[in-house]
Amino acid sequence: MRIGSGLFQAVRQIKQDQAKDARVSDENIYFLVAQASEEGAGRALAKLGLSDEEAGADISELRALLDSWRDSKKTARQAVVRWIMRMFFSALLLGLAVKFKLLQLGQTFGQ
Repeated sequence: MRIGSGLFQAVRQIKQDQAKDARVSDENIYFLVAQASEEGAGRALAKLGLSDEEAGADISELRALLDSWRDSKKTARQAVVRWIMRMFFSALLLGLAVKFKLLQLGQTFGQ
């Protein structure tokens, strides 16, 4: 199945329903659909500002920027997780030191 064959079938059905006496070949219908698709794609790219010859470079630059952003988010997430784990293990070690009376924090506060 070719790209656009569903649209081609729809146009063919409209042709058969509305213009039974007019003879339009399937090749002409396919050519019209292909031409309309290309024009529509060109308009869409123009609306996005990607119709010039620098569009490929712009897309490559945007992808590189997006990859950098994703790497930065991953690095920041890893740093936060490391920080939380260090705090957890520090609190655990402090709690064990107090439990085994290596530190006596209770006396500091008058207990």
